[in-house]
Amino acid sequence: MSYEFLTVEKDGFVATVTLNRPDNLNALSADLMHEICDVADSFEYDVDTRAVIFTGTGKHFSAGADLKDPKRAAMADRTMNERRRHTHLGQKMATKLQAISQITVAAINGVALGGGGVIVSALDFRIGADDCRVGYPEIDRGMNLSWFGLPLCLRLVGPSRAKRMVILGQMEDAETLLNWGFLDEVVPKDELMDAARKMADAYASKPPIPAQMIKRSANVLSGGIDQSLMHMDIDQFILTTMTNDYVEGVSSFMEKREPEFKGD
Repeated sequence: MSYEFLTVEKDGFVATVTLNRPDNLNALSADLMHEICDVADSFEYDVDTRAVIFTGTGKHFSAGADLKDPKRAAMADRTMNERRRHTHLGQKMATKLQAISQITVAAINGVALGGGGVIVSALDFRIGADDCRVGYPEIDRGMNLSWFGLPLCLRLVGPSRAKRMVILGQMEDAETLLNWGFLDEVVPKDELMDAARKMADAYASKPPIPAQMIKRSANVLSGGIDQSLMHMDIDQFILTTMTNDYVEGVSSFMEKREPEFKGD
């Protein structure tokens, strides 16, 4: 299968999926997110691949949701029912990434923001370049963190640090993320892909059936209540996008100025 905004390379037991919108900092347009869903599905019956690396072309893994995507802007003119259905794309993407049977490794170059942070937290392991940063800037756009981002972050760093990351919306550096347990390893940026391949090879060398059973069981044990609680994050997102603070958050971002939130 060919992709417009992804590249997929397979070498032995390891596949590498690369987000490929470098001119847009690999921002997550609706089309790119659909392709991520498709590539996740493509591994379902691929018994030759045992590990999958995800990374980004260029300087950054992903700057997050593409606020300039025309398909995103068109949502404002749809009915509430249509908006609820189409807004599930991000949640669908995160769920499909978690459901990949193979062991998954994020190789984080540059920044992974918002939806980019959701992608890397949905994978099994995370290796960061020593200059990488991860953050959730949604709050400064006047919106909540959706796409299952909150429980995924909380699993990795715990409630207090997750609240700090999501409420303050700051970018955290590689050393902090490693100390908090968000990253599993930090390496010099010119060694990032070699380190990711080394980790992928280590897991790919194990018998795939028990390895994938263990992965699935661990995911269920650590996130068993997520589905029962986080069905509402789409509705929370839609609610926040109907506020004046959301309009101010997006406007200030586009105009490159500090927002002034009034709580309405």
